[in-house]
Amino acid sequence: MGKARRKEREGEPAGDPKLYLQEALLERKLPELDMRQLVDLPHGLDYNEWLASHTLALFDHVNLVYGTVSEFCTAATCPDMTGPGGRSYAWYDERGKKSRVAAPQYVDYVMTYTQKTVNDETVFPTKYANEFPAQFEGVVRRVVRLLFHVVAHMYAAHFRELALLRLHAHLHLTFAHLTALDRRYALLDHKETDVLRDLEVALRLREPPSPRAAPAAPAPPPAAPAPPAAPAPPAAPAPPPAATA
Repeated sequence: MGKARRKEREGEPAGDPKLYLQEALLERKLPELDMRQLVDLPHGLDYNEWLASHTLALFDHVNLVYGTVSEFCTAATCPDMTGPGGRSYAWYDERGKKSRVAAPQYVDYVMTYTQKTVNDETVFPTKYANEFPAQFEGVVRRVVRLLFHVVAHMYAAHFRELALLRLHAHLHLTFAHLTALDRRYALLDHKETDVLRDLEVALRLREPPSPRAAPAAPAPPPAAPAPPAAPAPPAAPAPPPAATA
């Protein structure tokens, strides 16, 4: 079973230009579509069935988008499997052996593993009598994580080609779908998705972080107590009664 982990590459420039954040390239197909409604579990539908349908859709979309730029992704142009910000991904085989492979080899591993997984009737059942395995959500997490790595690599290494082909909006839509599914069902670790957090904000998939509030001014010291009021002067004596005639 394949899995991947990421590691920060040493010596990478911290401020790499991110073409995908340019305002003119932030369009995505169906911008009016609320992704949260797209991924919300419909009433009465099985949770695992819902996850399976979205996982299959993501697999198809990521595979299709990557296929349009695969000729530009070679061992010479992409000797490492990288994401934005110098993020690097390693492959772990079924025995847990770690290996660094070129990006096209890594993507091939991802697609082969995912295809094999979704075609396994014991994992992704298609017959009514078969049930999903108890660990099905864990399988979905692994598949979605690997697909996220492929999406991250396309943003880091092949977004220019996608923009020239006018297919960047399709990548944005796929990313929006993956992000909405993750946020709704917590499928990915935050450390995985941090590399594209700025794109989430730029595409308005996430609210920008609120600025830190300034510390409140200290309360003024309490006022000094007022001096006691002076006693009122005694009332003047009443005048004597007037003399009678």
